[in-house]
Amino acid sequence: MTVRFGVLGSIEVWARDGAPLDIGHPRQRWVLGALLADAGTVVTADTLVERVWGGSAPRSARETLYGYVSRLRRALSGAGVELVRDSRGYRLAVAPDVVDARLFGDLVRTARAGGAGDAALELWEQALGLWRGEAYAGADTPWFNARRELLAGDRLAAELDLTDVRLERGRHGPMLTELAARAADHPLDERITAQLMLALYRGGRASDALAHYRRTSRLLAEELGTDPGPALALLHQRVLSADPLLDPAGPAGALPRPVAADLADPADGAASGARTAGPPVPRQLPPCPAGFVGRGTELAGLAAALDRAAGSGGAAVISSIAGTGGIGKTWLALRWAHACLDRFPDGQLHADLRGFDPSGVPVPPDVVTRGFLDALGVDPGAMPPDPDARTGLYRSLTAGRRLLVVLDNARDSAQADPLLPGGGSCAVLVTSRSRLSGLVTTRGAVPVVLDVLDPAGARELLSGRLGARRTEAEPDAVGAIIGHCGRLPLALAIVAARAAAHPGFPLSAVADELRDAHGSLDAFESGDHASDARAVFSWSYRTLSSGAARMFRLLGLHPGPDCAPPAAAGLLGAPVREARSALAELAAAHLVTEHTPGRYALHDLLRAYAAELVAEDDTRTRRAALGRLLDHYAASAHAADRVLAPHRDPLDTAPASPGAGAVTPLDHGRAMEWFGAERPVLVAAVELAAREGFDAQVRELTWALTTYLGRRSLWPDLVSTYLLGLRTADRLGDHRWRARCHVELANARGEGGRPDEAHQHLTQAVDLFQELGDRVGEGHARLSLGWLYERQGDKPAALGQDVRALALFRAAGHPAGEARALNAVGWDHAQLGDHARAAAHCRQALTVQRKLGDVRGEANTWDSLGFAYQHLGEHGRAADCYRRAVELNRTVGHRFNEAEALAHLGDVSDATGDHEAARESWREAVAILTDIGHTGALTDRLTTLVGPPRSP
Repeated sequence: MTVRFGVLGSIEVWARDGAPLDIGHPRQRWVLGALLADAGTVVTADTLVERVWGGSAPRSARETLYGYVSRLRRALSGAGVELVRDSRGYRLAVAPDVVDARLFGDLVRTARAGGAGDAALELWEQALGLWRGEAYAGADTPWFNARRELLAGDRLAAELDLTDVRLERGRHGPMLTELAARAADHPLDERITAQLMLALYRGGRASDALAHYRRTSRLLAEELGTDPGPALALLHQRVLSADPLLDPAGPAGALPRPVAADLADPADGAASGARTAGPPVPRQLPPCPAGFVGRGTELAGLAAALDRAAGSGGAAVISSIAGTGGIGKTWLALRWAHACLDRFPDGQLHADLRGFDPSGVPVPPDVVTRGFLDALGVDPGAMPPDPDARTGLYRSLTAGRRLLVVLDNARDSAQADPLLPGGGSCAVLVTSRSRLSGLVTTRGAVPVVLDVLDPAGARELLSGRLGARRTEAEPDAVGAIIGHCGRLPLALAIVAARAAAHPGFPLSAVADELRDAHGSLDAFESGDHASDARAVFSWSYRTLSSGAARMFRLLGLHPGPDCAPPAAAGLLGAPVREARSALAELAAAHLVTEHTPGRYALHDLLRAYAAELVAEDDTRTRRAALGRLLDHYAASAHAADRVLAPHRDPLDTAPASPGAGAVTPLDHGRAMEWFGAERPVLVAAVELAAREGFDAQVRELTWALTTYLGRRSLWPDLVSTYLLGLRTADRLGDHRWRARCHVELANARGEGGRPDEAHQHLTQAVDLFQELGDRVGEGHARLSLGWLYERQGDKPAALGQDVRALALFRAAGHPAGEARALNAVGWDHAQLGDHARAAAHCRQALTVQRKLGDVRGEANTWDSLGFAYQHLGEHGRAADCYRRAVELNRTVGHRFNEAEALAHLGDVSDATGDHEAARESWREAVAILTDIGHTGALTDRLTTLVGPPRSP
């Protein structure tokens, strides 16, 4: 026997004779646990401090760590285990497979490849037998908690796979109690539901199986707004019909694995129809990189990993591509992805996680999940408010689909893990500067570690860009250039671009300049490689024109992730044409990339270099450029918001800096497009403005983002920006702005399923507006209270708040607010059954809105008025109202509201006996809802009435 280490329970060590070793008190055990996650490799002291103490590390943490490591070294040395310290950190000199978590992963992978035979069954049981309780029991820091959650997910997946094997072997009886408990713990998991249903059915309890299906179906509708997937629905039908395929001894022999993904018989018409219903096919991959060279071994390894997974029936294949910045991780991922597009007919998802972006924090997984759900066709209004529920919905939608997911620039395994898709039919590529040991250990990821190009690949890169004749003529100079660039692909590309721009320069001169500009760039360090990268960047920078050089420096101030020419012009304080010219020069020198038309991005290493350069400028120059940039975004966002919501109460704004410029969208569609392209930049700009003390721009940017973020249901962004706005209000002592922040935070918290917090914010807002004597502000706050009460089912309280809001707007002489409140009061009366009074209030609202030209308000009120007339039995008038609502919603581009009004119009036509007109309205509504990817109750009801949309 050998020394064994355990983390699948409390953190333990067992000597060769099986006796436990005394490894000290809990915190010292935590240090060992942090080392065991990367057994056999070096873990830095900073990493250990972060893992063991998290954000609560004392100043003396490093000294305390040294003591813990020293005592652990003594305890382990008696068992023959070395804990080695070198210049980089600490290494536990043991093989990874002596750690139970690593052994668990190895056993699971082998078992998954082994089918359902006795050997595989024994491996599953051996793997799960390693668990002694909760992983890392007692360790409580963010890192340990994340590790514990990852391992718990792997344990559950293994338990489900073992259950499938046992079901295939007809061992359903002994598992019923275990399956029932698991289903209670995971009521929304369709695979667990299917396993329990099958076990109940085979145990002679078909009625209980059907009852469990009904419970799960109801919960999915209530919690996620979805129906059971096609596979589970088909199992339900087979239970109803006592299909012999469900019998262990039936024609199929057994239930295929995994239960929830592969139930459907490809020849079954119902299943086939469900699979071809036409979900959106995302195509998010950036273009294939031009001039890609080498990496044949890595490309073959990625292909082999996919081939092995395709035959295993296991979890999604994951490949992690790691290496230093600029090494070509993204190029490799995209090159392989584009070469394998035919293997992923259901689409490709892509996200830049910005894990090492020096301009800000990594992108939260929940933000990426939301973007993926958008791409998969989930309507913003149907997004579950809870982040865990959104992750569950994402994995449900990807289960059974052949998708490729590319996660670029991940900070660590914890950032990437929530973005892994469901089921074994997907593939995932994750790139990162870290090794992502967590994904390798717990998710079975295939690691691909990139080094610099080999000499032949480096020569091929230069030859491809400079021409074979030129490089063959000066082989020694080419070798020197490759040496000075450290064979780093990004550095080589920059040098090649400069040399290509001057075909008359001898390559020996290029090599001499690189030698003379010898230097380093900290972010490029990777052992002995790329030690001259800063020289490469600085040399390329010095060859730029003065305007392009200034542009490059100032881009170091930009919050990222990309920049359009008008914003670049704001940084420069120059006309847009000058910014375009500078950006074009930078792109030609490979110092920026035009990744989509009109949007320029810097590689994070080049951004770091630009930030170093701009830091050398005087403070006054830097602050003036920042002010112009923030003013550009604030003025542009303000102009776009006025197009989206022209009747919204304006915000007092300070004059923009000279030269800031502003983008002014001409219509609603262009305003929405502008916000869609600039949203990540605008949110980052709010954070930048708050960090640098530009309080006025924090206020203006936050206010201008409100309409767009609300319409897109981007509540996390709205909350984060308004929390910064609230801090700015506190610093400035601006009570009116503080009150406005509380109202918008309440709206976001209410939409996000946190009504108690929403009430707290609105109470504070009402108090502040009353102290200020601001009737309009108080009116808006009370309308939000009315909305909140109505959502919670307290309709009388909603009416009370909306009536008070109406009185406040009238007293203040605020017609837009008065009309909004009239509509709200009318809707409240309709909900309480007083439809005549509801219609009267809505008619008053329309009179005001027509005078104001408030088209958006009119559209909403016509729909409310139609609802009132419909319930008064005045179907003709109701139909006219709904037609007006349809027309106006088309004008302002609100497609969901248009579909909702069409559905109401169809209901009225159906009630009057004009069934053909009703079906036509419903079909038109279904076509719109399908086009925007809506999957909620309205779509389900209309599809039931008229079926899916007709083919064009």
